[in-house]
Amino acid sequence: LAREEAGALRQEEESVAFQVLRDLLPKDDGTEGVKGLLLEIRAGAGGEEAALFCVDLFQMYQKLAQRKRWRFEVLSLDEAEFGGYKEVVAEVTGEGCYQQLQFESGIHRVQRVPKTEAAGRIHTSASSVAVMPQAASPLELSVKDSDLKVETYRAGGAGGQHVNTTDSAVRITHLPSQMTVAIQDDRSQHKNRAKAMKILLARLYEEELRKRNAALAEKRRSQIGSGDRSERIRTYNFQQGRVTDHRVNVTLHSLDQVLAGSDDIDTIVEALERQRLFDDLQHAEEEEEGEEE
Repeated sequence: LAREEAGALRQEEESVAFQVLRDLLPKDDGTEGVKGLLLEIRAGAGGEEAALFCVDLFQMYQKLAQRKRWRFEVLSLDEAEFGGYKEVVAEVTGEGCYQQLQFESGIHRVQRVPKTEAAGRIHTSASSVAVMPQAASPLELSVKDSDLKVETYRAGGAGGQHVNTTDSAVRITHLPSQMTVAIQDDRSQHKNRAKAMKILLARLYEEELRKRNAALAEKRRSQIGSGDRSERIRTYNFQQGRVTDHRVNVTLHSLDQVLAGSDDIDTIVEALERQRLFDDLQHAEEEEEGEEE
């Protein structure tokens, strides 16, 4: 019993020390004060299976948000023809949501036997996740009305007679970057425009932060990666019930719990935070040594 208590106290001491160090380090990535984000999940290589895995990831983050008591709202949803999602965008707001989810950007790979696979062969497919912090203030982004091209048109596909016979769909193009967002989910043109603008601003802000942090990431030589949406970060192996994060070599044999949004995800996040803290401390030491020279 004494050993168990001593072990628990050591873990608590390490956790407190980690929190203190994290709070002391300056936040130089431009995301201090961010209370909201847009979570974008896209089906990648793997066809139908990738679209189904896109749903698994979406539900995992939705359940995580429920556990953390964050607000989770779907802004855009594009369903695949044979089931699953081609793309889904959700807005997440709440204390600590960006700090928890910032490491999720990248390629999430799944290895499992599809339901349509008669021979029992394991297929590999993937979905990409992008976590885009929302600007704490619109003033942080200089987007002029003259930089925007707004088009309205009739929505296509399912949605009922009203949706398909009125110009409720909205497409907004940011002319300097040629970035485009189109939304047709709602009956209201005004609501679709608001959603499209919210997604566009988040993508522009993400791009601005990416440029701002490129030099810093290079200096850090961070092992946990750049947060780029094209980087393979995690594998979910259903046959082995295993989740592996390749950036910190953490493997959990609790796939069901991870997909259920349980606190097993916190274990991975804490390992990533520790690695980031180590990288930041190492970078600070190198800068200090350079100044002394």
